[in-house]
Amino acid sequence: MKVLFICDQNLNRSKTAEEAFKNRFQTKSAGLYNEKPLTEKQLSWADIVVVMEDSQRSEIAKRFPEQYMQKRIVTLGIPDIYYYKQPELIKILTSKVNTLI
Repeated sequence: MKVLFICDQNLNRSKTAEEAFKNRFQTKSAGLYNEKPLTEKQLSWADIVVVMEDSQRSEIAKRFPEQYMQKRIVTLGIPDIYYYKQPELIKILTSKVNTLI
């Protein structure tokens, strides 16, 4: 399964998720508000899109309305308070992803 993890900057949450699940899924990550924001090609690649917050889901709907309707997008509800590969973040990601996917 191809899983695309998305957060605001693609520095901490989505990057950590990409690394944490790369042995279980085909993973990539992207940000919405960084120098290289999410592209239509990245979105097309994914079987499932995992966002960290509902605001990111809304932004994807605005930028890519057609693809948004065709994709399974799940929200983990993880705020932007963690750093890259923080053990607490990995624990939360693992718990939530195991529940949702």
